[in-house]
Amino acid sequence: MAVYVDPPLWPAHGTVFSHLVSDTSLEELHAFAAAAGVPERAFDGDHYDVPERRYADLVAAGAIAVEARVLVRKLIASGLRIPARQRSKALTVPLLERWNSVLPGHEELGFELLERWGEDHRKYHSRTHLLAVLEALDTLTDPALPARTVSLAAWFHDAVYEGIAGQDEEESAVLAQNRLTEAGLPAADVAEVARLVRLTATHDPAPGDYAGALLCDADLSVLGAEPPAYALYLAAVREDYAHVSDADFAAGRAAVVRRLLALDPLFHSSRAKTLWLDAARRNLQAELQ
Repeated sequence: MAVYVDPPLWPAHGTVFSHLVSDTSLEELHAFAAAAGVPERAFDGDHYDVPERRYADLVAAGAIAVEARVLVRKLIASGLRIPARQRSKALTVPLLERWNSVLPGHEELGFELLERWGEDHRKYHSRTHLLAVLEALDTLTDPALPARTVSLAAWFHDAVYEGIAGQDEEESAVLAQNRLTEAGLPAADVAEVARLVRLTATHDPAPGDYAGALLCDADLSVLGAEPPAYALYLAAVREDYAHVSDADFAAGRAAVVRRLLALDPLFHSSRAKTLWLDAARRNLQAELQ
């Protein structure tokens, strides 16, 4: 068991940064960082970003200094490494390209949304979730049918996120109404995007609501993940609600799981059912138990 730090070589925010990792567990890494006074906000999924001025302190505190390539090998061997595409901070460019394809000429709004999705307090409801929903829509959407309003709803559906169920969706819908009206979208399209965003509060579209079914299925696609990915999802959700006590979180999360299990159907499109339904029910039942 050891904690490693590489040289301060990575430029950002007017300085250069090192990476701090464990070769064994995140628990060990968090304990070392806390003891060394490294702030929680410096954690990025599988490592801490630490500025050059802290490098000597961390080595003195017991971190083993290694070359960057050695640190990467240690992290890979530990099984803790998160691929770059799953990192919220690494997704600015690919997400902005997607934004410009759905609403060209409004890059400033795209940057505003990316800033919202990249807020420090978000762990699960982050840019990685946004990309996962957009990719799920790619999988589910019939190319012959228009899907711009559904894509825009995906961008806005957690644009406001404070961890308050119902209020977050309502405020996100209002944000969509305001920003898309300012962008000059037709009123009918603006209303449809806002309607879809509000629908993610219940994930219960009416029969025949193709657009609503698409967005709800994409938003819940994580439920059908393989067990290791589902475990990461649960850990990130818990971090999103770090301000809630363990007992209150357990009670609230159990209520959410029971509500999801009670949804009939849980997924609406035939493709979503084929891809995710069986695994989702297994994951939810196991979590509840």
